[in-house]
Amino acid sequence: MTDFAAVHAYLMDLQDRICAGLEGVDGGRFEQDAWTRERKEDGPSMAGGGRTRVLKEGAVFEQAGVNFSDVSGPSLPASASAHRPELAGAPWRAAGMSLVIHPRNPHVPTSHANVRFFEARPEGREPIWWFGGGFDLTPFYPVDEDVRHWHEVARDLCAPFGESRYAEHKAWCDKYFFLRHRGETRGVGGLFYDDLHADGFDRCFAYTRAVGDGFLDAYLPIVSRRKDTPHGEREREFQLYRRGRYVEFNLVWDRGTLFGLQSGGRTESILMSLPPRVRFEYAYTPEPGSPEARLADYLRPRDWLAEPK
Repeated sequence: MTDFAAVHAYLMDLQDRICAGLEGVDGGRFEQDAWTRERKEDGPSMAGGGRTRVLKEGAVFEQAGVNFSDVSGPSLPASASAHRPELAGAPWRAAGMSLVIHPRNPHVPTSHANVRFFEARPEGREPIWWFGGGFDLTPFYPVDEDVRHWHEVARDLCAPFGESRYAEHKAWCDKYFFLRHRGETRGVGGLFYDDLHADGFDRCFAYTRAVGDGFLDAYLPIVSRRKDTPHGEREREFQLYRRGRYVEFNLVWDRGTLFGLQSGGRTESILMSLPPRVRFEYAYTPEPGSPEARLADYLRPRDWLAEPK
């Protein structure tokens, strides 16, 4: 038996704690945009509400967005039922907390996290539910110490849920956050999972809480180490160029973006993930042997925990 109210309460609390943690590093404050949407016969099919919080032009974060939503609809979009085609068109409800952080300093990685719960109610059948989520890291000037720390936190939070959990969800992250048209990963990965239900509601919810709670443990130490690293126009221009890859992934491949738009979701909240400043350059090639060229070696799946310390 599921407990949607408990998931809802946890996700709202997680949003509060993550915002407080990011504010503690930055010194700025999130602005909240609370919203509701009523279902209309001739309008979007999605109804519900949420809290979109954005910190803009902070000392550390150029833009950080942390969203909570609890929405429902009469017909599950194809993007959400790709792995469960028999649920297409079923009434549904979903709650989730998602974030994307675009730091100011090019030496601080961009990061994303999401935890969510879906419930569909096909006619004549018991409700079908699943959890999904994860977190991933996108550095522009990678530091091995940071990448290893990120994956150590991921491995340790997975440990109580089975010896293979980290390896499976790390591999899923590498596969999902892959720009097929570029032949490269979005960053150095982390964890990703979807359709999590086989272990029962309580255990799946416990794992989702571990992932959500682990994000600040994984990210804030990296931010603290890198936020004051000296940089100049060259590093800034490279950061803006690489942000273009983030835009490409979110608009071309990301299922969450597609689901939100297909279901009539709130456009501003959905596209909050895009960076505030970005540049595109035709046929850019970094100078061989440069710090910028070094990034390419990190944009492929690797066993980061097997690397020498």
